[in-house]
Amino acid sequence: MLLHCNVSYYTSTFSFISSSLRRQDNANDSQDTVIRRRHNARSISLYIRHNRDLKLNKNPNESQETFVPPPPRRDLDGENRSKLLELSLVTRRTPQFPGSIYAQSASDADIASSLPSLRNFLGSDGDDDGESEREMIVKALEIRRKVTKEIIKESLVRKGRFGITYATNVTDRLGDFVDHVMIQAAALKRLPEFSESRFNLRARTVIEDSNFVPLVRWLKHHELSYNRIAKIICMSKGNLDSIRIMIEWLKSIHVKGEFIAVAFLRSGDNILQRNREELNEIVEYLESNGVRRDWMGYVVGRCPELLSFSMEEVKSRVDFFLKMGMNQNDFGTMVYDYPKIIGFFSFQVMEKKINYLKEFGLSTEEVGRLLAYKPHLMGCSIEERWKPLVKYFYYLGIPKEGMKRILVVKPILYCIDLEKTIAPKVRFLQEMGIPNEAIGNMLVKFPSLLTNSLYKKIRPVVIFLLTRAGVTQKDIGKVIAMDPALLGCSIGTKLEPNMRYYISLGIRFYQLGEMIADFPMLLRYNVDNLRPKYRYLRRTMIRPLQDLIEFPRYQKKN
Repeated sequence: MLLHCNVSYYTSTFSFISSSLRRQDNANDSQDTVIRRRHNARSISLYIRHNRDLKLNKNPNESQETFVPPPPRRDLDGENRSKLLELSLVTRRTPQFPGSIYAQSASDADIASSLPSLRNFLGSDGDDDGESEREMIVKALEIRRKVTKEIIKESLVRKGRFGITYATNVTDRLGDFVDHVMIQAAALKRLPEFSESRFNLRARTVIEDSNFVPLVRWLKHHELSYNRIAKIICMSKGNLDSIRIMIEWLKSIHVKGEFIAVAFLRSGDNILQRNREELNEIVEYLESNGVRRDWMGYVVGRCPELLSFSMEEVKSRVDFFLKMGMNQNDFGTMVYDYPKIIGFFSFQVMEKKINYLKEFGLSTEEVGRLLAYKPHLMGCSIEERWKPLVKYFYYLGIPKEGMKRILVVKPILYCIDLEKTIAPKVRFLQEMGIPNEAIGNMLVKFPSLLTNSLYKKIRPVVIFLLTRAGVTQKDIGKVIAMDPALLGCSIGTKLEPNMRYYISLGIRFYQLGEMIADFPMLLRYNVDNLRPKYRYLRRTMIRPLQDLIEFPRYQKKN
């Protein structure tokens, strides 16, 4: 019984194989080949190519230029044409009910038979309007661009292991790179191995060959945001290898962290096309003029415009400052303190600011020393900073020579905000009863007064003089006007120890206030220098303490 079943099984199997072979032979004899099973996207392209080669080998004398009449066109309205166009270009398979025979995705095997060809409703015809055809072509490009973005996003998520949100943020900013992938994928169709492949496969091939996903991972490792990563990739115009080469060069000159992206985005669009020898020549020239090698990354990261200059322009900018009397050490420290001074401003702007500084009575060499000491002056606006400050000083009665002294002693005053920093301190002095002329003299005598903090330095010192040193409210303005340097002294290390020393000598609280009102410098002397003078007064000169109270300037003598 078992033997009979086995024989029956092998007999039926042999009959099935024989019938399949006979059907295959009959199919080869027929002109129209029928696909007996449903293929996937890859197998159908291989099958069509193989079938075409068989036909060419079977009829070698048949011309390849034989005219094939186009299939009859079906009249479609605008809505149906747009729907079919989108179905022909989508990248994901849409859900279908069981047993559906209508393909709804470009990945379906029978998409060519179930959906009309794009040429079928995009081809030119005398009856169709050219404007509508152009609109359909634009629509097709937009849909294909969306398909390309989905492919790029899928590559980032699957191969790069990025989150869907991060991949979406990067892809949405890759407009130029998406167009590059579209163009390269379309160009691959000319190659024999991709002549029958779908657009999705060709787009993935372009993305893989360009090493896009590893590059995004590498840029993220260098602390670049997705926005900057997208901008840098779009700057490359498809040549992604140049990005890695340029970043390695920037790292070789000590550009670090986020300043790598700053150097890319602010150095111009031609940075990736520049020769590395030219960039090395610029770095070596700056190094020969006082900019140290370990400073170069700091300078380039904060003034990347240097990388867009030619060698001649860099030399002219360096000579512009060296002709003002600077030596190489001064030039190097100036560039390190304020890198923008070498590449951010035009020659016209720098000449205008230098001429304005000369109006204070400074020579060219003095302006050079001033810029070497405080190069941030070059970044200040004449109309917004300098002219309002000069008018304010003139209102306080400061002459031109006084403004020159303030500029030389404390040039930072010409860089700070007038309304937020200088004016509140002047108003505070006015509220203490000090006239404007006296305030002007104070600023000329002690310009650092305007750089001290109002609430952390000036007000606490005034409160100390009123509450701890015995100075009356009537005399406080006089004390500050006579010695404005008191407002810059430390309470804990200078004023408090001096006050305690005089109290320890037996001087009363109100007497100390009168002494300070007569000679405010008492509180600024060093206590170690005051003790020998007091011993000499009492032991050698045999004078009473009252003489010191009545003549506090005795402490000034050596």
